Amino acid sequence: MKLKPLGDRVVLKFCEAEETTKGGIILTTKAQEKPQTAEILAVGPGGVVDGKEVKMEVKVGDKVILSKYSGTEVKLNGEDLVIVRQGDILAIVK
Repeated sequence: MKLKPLGDRVVLKFCEAEETTKGGIILTTKAQEKPQTAEILAVGPGGVVDGKEVKMEVKVGDKVILSKYSGTEVKLNGEDLVIVRQGDILAIVK
């Protein structure tokens, strides 16, 4: 099964969370912060969204930084994914 986002939505897969601190302390799963870096798996077509023309500026394969509590989390084929609007993406990591 695949997801095809609509409008200005993007499907993301989070990058792995940090398991150790800079000081070398190993974090438990509960203590790890939700990662803010993700890879784009699918991009919607853009178009007119809420009466405004939206041009998609991201593409599949881009690594991005997104708002901490944005999007809708979904589980598909055993993977944890998140669907966000393009506006929730803060930057593309180059």
